[in-house]
Amino acid sequence: MEGKKISSKRVLIMFLFFVGAVVLNIVFNRSVGAFGLPIFLDNVGTILVAAISGYVPGIMVGYITNIANMSGNPENAYYAVISALISVAAAFMARRGFFESGKKTVLSIPIFAFLGGVIGSLLTYMMYGFGMGEGISAPFAKVLLEDGKLSVFQAQLVSDVVIDLIDKTITVIIFIIIYKLIPKRVKNYLAFTGWRQTPMSEKEKAAAKHNSTRSMSLRVKIILIISLIMIFVAVVTTAISYLLYKNYAIDSYKHTCKNVSALSATCIDPEKVEHWLETGVKDEDYYETEEKLRIVRESSEDIEYLYIYQIREDGCYVVFDLDSEGLEGEELGDFVPFDESFSKYLPALIKGEDIEPMITDDTYGHLLTDYHPVYNSEGKCVCYACADIQMSQVRINSISFITKIGSLFIGFFILILAVCIWLADYNLLYPLNSITLSARKFAYDSEESIDVGVERIKKLKIHTGDEIENLYESMSKTLAETAGYIDDVREKGEEIALIQNGLIFVLADMVESRDKNTGDHIRKTAAYVDLILRKMKESGKYDDILTKEYMEDVVSSAPLHDVGKIKVSDVILNKPGKLTDEEFEIMKTHTTAGEEIINRAMALVSDSDYLKEAKNLATYHHEKWNGSGYPCGLKGEEIPLSARIMAIADVFDALVSRRSYKEPFTYEKAFEIIEEGAGQHFDPEIAKLFLASKEEAIEIAEKHMEDS
Repeated sequence: MEGKKISSKRVLIMFLFFVGAVVLNIVFNRSVGAFGLPIFLDNVGTILVAAISGYVPGIMVGYITNIANMSGNPENAYYAVISALISVAAAFMARRGFFESGKKTVLSIPIFAFLGGVIGSLLTYMMYGFGMGEGISAPFAKVLLEDGKLSVFQAQLVSDVVIDLIDKTITVIIFIIIYKLIPKRVKNYLAFTGWRQTPMSEKEKAAAKHNSTRSMSLRVKIILIISLIMIFVAVVTTAISYLLYKNYAIDSYKHTCKNVSALSATCIDPEKVEHWLETGVKDEDYYETEEKLRIVRESSEDIEYLYIYQIREDGCYVVFDLDSEGLEGEELGDFVPFDESFSKYLPALIKGEDIEPMITDDTYGHLLTDYHPVYNSEGKCVCYACADIQMSQVRINSISFITKIGSLFIGFFILILAVCIWLADYNLLYPLNSITLSARKFAYDSEESIDVGVERIKKLKIHTGDEIENLYESMSKTLAETAGYIDDVREKGEEIALIQNGLIFVLADMVESRDKNTGDHIRKTAAYVDLILRKMKESGKYDDILTKEYMEDVVSSAPLHDVGKIKVSDVILNKPGKLTDEEFEIMKTHTTAGEEIINRAMALVSDSDYLKEAKNLATYHHEKWNGSGYPCGLKGEEIPLSARIMAIADVFDALVSRRSYKEPFTYEKAFEIIEEGAGQHFDPEIAKLFLASKEEAIEIAEKHMEDS
């Protein structure tokens, strides 16, 4: 009980320490913000917790800080990855004594500045569409741009790095002051560990981590598996998100473009277009219309060009062409030749038809264009109202979108990977490696050595509460004899199973040897049954029924489906011609006779589960899906599943096999009969699966034909 009280107290103190670190981050950040200082100071608590407690608490403190700061700026969520990287770096440096030496402490500043400045600058630059962000560094970056020697990216990068160097210098100074004031025993107390055994020394942990393996270590495999799964999920999710976003953006632009071109068309008086083009005179109505078009264009900041063209067979004639930034519009009546990218749209445009928005990449750049026809009172298209949107913005916005998604994913990836590694270390790797190291030191050269080895293993006190603890206890108690006994029981069980299957085939062979018509019938039907069961398992049909044991029981019992024929007269059994009605009624009794024989067998053995399906097969394999079969006239799913499977296997083998009273049917004809019987004679779903496996069924038939 005392241990539990101490543990609870420690958890509470660590929790308060982590909360205090978050508060420290927020207070420092809000304070410099209140004074308008161009720094952040939002990582003091994060670095402190990472250095003392480890990378997992450090990452969590960083994340919680970013979430808390989202109330001021939602964009903070995308920078959580920076806090995670800083936490990992701080924990790594603390383990290697960086913060115990003044020189090494100074080296931590450029490392933190690189993570916050360079990586943060790249995120900012890409998230804001390769333009200037609106963060703390933006004013300084704009000053650098005014000199004209730096690009937008360079100005943003330099300003971010300079500001982050100042920020991280102050951050590290504050952190070191607090760190040095905390006694070493308190730091050890606040270390975030999760020992499920007697704690290992640093030397033992190093030996455990460098434990030699034949190929890849379990730690690396865990990291690799988690990484691959998360990367796969991230790639798929990001790709889908990107496609959805891009399609949405294009659809949105198309909608905008169509609305603007349609609205522009309403500004045009179609009865005056020909007059303007013929005379080349801009009258009062012309200038009034031009002003309306300017207002329409200004209604959407996405519109790059707005113009009115009359489309003729030789090219485009300008009616209106508004000036754009950096490009003057054409004059009334100017001729504009067709671009090659418009060739497939020309027939429709010349006819004056309405067309869907088009995306082209030609003289005026990568554009999304919509042409809206303007008709006069006679229904003739006199011109098109045309609107263009630059598609380059879609690409820029898409990169910004992917950057934000990627930033969120990498941040979560670092957090999840860190937690998984921490859990794996204390719950899996350290216990396993402790057992391994103890086992390697175990010696059998004397009784004293054995006692020492046993005592060493007992001192591990592994209490993971799972299979590793079971393994540890088994090793501690030396259950080698029990393991040997289990192996012996398994071998005996396998021998009994082999004898059981052998007896089934002997009994089935005895019955089959009386029937001169059936040939290798029992083995072929068993093979077809096995094929159908495998296909059903692959398809997911009856997944709750098709257990490994059930499938083995059905295949093993399949040879007994005709065991009742032992009670049918040889005269009827081997008659070369068609049976009379009376003879057929006697032949039908082999199903109930088989049921009776297997019932007697089941009464003689204690474990008769495997015979239950043999009974179903023997009794019901002549039942039909529509209820016209025998002996009970069952229909549909009233017929046991194994019997419905055998019905197909039995009929197919009878069709493709030679009998004394008939020649074998072709495989095509046999499959045709099975297909015709689906839903009448046979379960339609099972028949469908069998018909989908024609090649394998033929392969079974051919193999047995060759063997015989």
